[in-house]
Amino acid sequence: MPLPYALIRPLLFSLDPETAHGLTLRGLRLLHQTGLSRLYARERIHDPVRLLGLSFPNRVGLAAGLDKNGQAIDALAAMGFGFIEVGTVTPRSQPGNARPRMFRLPQAQALINRMGFNNAGLDAFLHHVRHSRRELPLGLNIGKNASTPIEQALQDYALGLRAVYAHADYVTINVSSPNTHGLRALQTDAALEALLTGLASEREQLSQGQGKRVPMLVKVAPDLQPEQIAALADALLRHGIDGVIATNTTIARDAVATLPHAGESGGLSGAPLRQQSNRVIAQLRARLGPDYPIVGVGGIVREADAVEKIQAGANLVQLYTGLIYQGPELVSRCARALAKMTKPH
Repeated sequence: MPLPYALIRPLLFSLDPETAHGLTLRGLRLLHQTGLSRLYARERIHDPVRLLGLSFPNRVGLAAGLDKNGQAIDALAAMGFGFIEVGTVTPRSQPGNARPRMFRLPQAQALINRMGFNNAGLDAFLHHVRHSRRELPLGLNIGKNASTPIEQALQDYALGLRAVYAHADYVTINVSSPNTHGLRALQTDAALEALLTGLASEREQLSQGQGKRVPMLVKVAPDLQPEQIAALADALLRHGIDGVIATNTTIARDAVATLPHAGESGGLSGAPLRQQSNRVIAQLRARLGPDYPIVGVGGIVREADAVEKIQAGANLVQLYTGLIYQGPELVSRCARALAKMTKPH
């Protein structure tokens, strides 16, 4: 019988958010390794879907960012997810931005973070990935080092793609974090064109060399204007990118302007992001057509939010901040709601 999250949350919320985050990951990993995952594990809802050439047990996945180094893949999978995404990983280890860099906004069920792709680098990341049991589709999310000039970003992404390709069920190209200086410029026309041209070519070589074609997705920001969304969608189609993840965190603060910590720089996630994310999903769906894979993420803190993502045009959804506020039970609740929604009547 799993422990109710309501008993654990006050303890976690008494700690600094980043401290609580690290403690939770280490704790989950330890519980799983010692055979005590039943203390937090949840039922995996059976709602199979085929997408990106992969079989997903259900439509609810873990978003990148929670497990940047891939150190708790199996432990997190026990929460009932249909797929797991880990990272963002950069070619070289980097500390990220100065602390404090993560802030809770409990009144809004939101977080602000400016972590800055803090991670242990590709070698440590791949060590963890190789030692995971891989029971579910696994997405590996790659980015560029902060010290790499934006003009040389393709080199970092290509290096990341080559390193993770053999180990990934799909690869996510993260060009939308607001916490690495200049990164979001890679979503604009000329920069995006150059990046996707280079990565499509790199993927083609890897596909031929390894005898398998790993799906490649791009993760986009919620702060794009309609014309930018249209141009980005057209570029995804033109370069044979297999799917899009919508969305990353937002730099907007309208929904939380009066709350403590609202003035902190970084990306806002959680409930206030829901409508922005849904808007981008709907616009992407309209531009990309009915069959293009879209993963919806941003603002899912209850079952109805996950249902809204599918109604807006997503095929799959991902959680992160909602887990912080609602706990592991949110996974099965959302998966159950989506199974009911998509089941033939």
